Amino acid sequence: MSDPPGRRRVLVLRALGLGDLLAGVPALRGVRRAFARDHVVLALPPALREAALATGAVDSVLAAEAPGRAVPSLDHWAGPPPDVAVDLHGNGPESRDALAALEPRRLLAYAEPDDGRVRPLVWRPEEHERVRWCRFLGAYGIPADPDDVRLPPPAAPSPAPRAVVVHPGAESASRRWPAERYAVVVRRLRAFGRRVVVSGGPAEDALVLDVAERAGLPPGDLLRGGLPFGELSALVAHAALLISGDTGLAHLAVAHGTPSLTLFGPVSPSQWGPPRAERHIALWKPGPPGDPHGAVPDPQLLRIGDEEVVAAAQRLLRAEQPTTQPRRGDDVRGTSVRS
Repeated sequence: MSDPPGRRRVLVLRALGLGDLLAGVPALRGVRRAFARDHVVLALPPALREAALATGAVDSVLAAEAPGRAVPSLDHWAGPPPDVAVDLHGNGPESRDALAALEPRRLLAYAEPDDGRVRPLVWRPEEHERVRWCRFLGAYGIPADPDDVRLPPPAAPSPAPRAVVVHPGAESASRRWPAERYAVVVRRLRAFGRRVVVSGGPAEDALVLDVAERAGLPPGDLLRGGLPFGELSALVAHAALLISGDTGLAHLAVAHGTPSLTLFGPVSPSQWGPPRAERHIALWKPGPPGDPHGAVPDPQLLRIGDEEVVAAAQRLLRAEQPTTQPRRGDDVRGTSVRS
């Protein structure tokens, strides 16, 4: 990576998934404003490059990924050490050490901060992800607004404008509501006269087909193989409603002000849910915390019934007026439904 002439380089580490990237946008924008004259580089998986640049908070990306949610190596960083390194990846020494190995002039990290002006920060497990990282930056004198989540409207056209988008996949099985229940929701919404499309990531073709076959969807309403980010962003931005589990597309709907119905379990929406807004509903059943990376659907998630989802979807669809214009100035106070 060439060193931008006359500009310092700020390296930020957040090498996680799409939802993590979007939940980190408020913090990234805080970094952007604090280092407005510098070159901000974000280390994250290469598949998220387009999404990262779409936030407007970073100048370039450094490809970095590791299996699961592990800390990637940053040994391929080129040129002189970063002037500033910011750990938005986690609270442990592993991510801090990956950045420290580059010998930055200044390092901002949860784990044992080396800046004499900052006391060691306390990690609060129940804190919302957006709030967590804004508070972290605030300890270093960098203001950031947890509600600063919006992305600009995408330039690409939507492959299914004004459709209800159902996205049954999630990185972990513990956050995947059963395919047969999604199919019931799809059939009911189609019976109400709504166009419904089912989307999936690159490795989720079998799941998309399963839902579609159970629901009797025509082939043109299946979006398989994982859309490029620009097309995916347009799909969500111009949808009538997104229905999904706790996954990256739910955060993308929030970023575009698209009505969303998110099925939570095993993690509470108080930690990863949307900002409070009438057009976002988070369904969840309180209970003992589960494993967000578990291999089977979480019991709390399974307690959400298909009729409950249909009713919530209808509520959102009735409230939303058709529009193809970017949604601006929305109230960012929201709705969680517990039962």
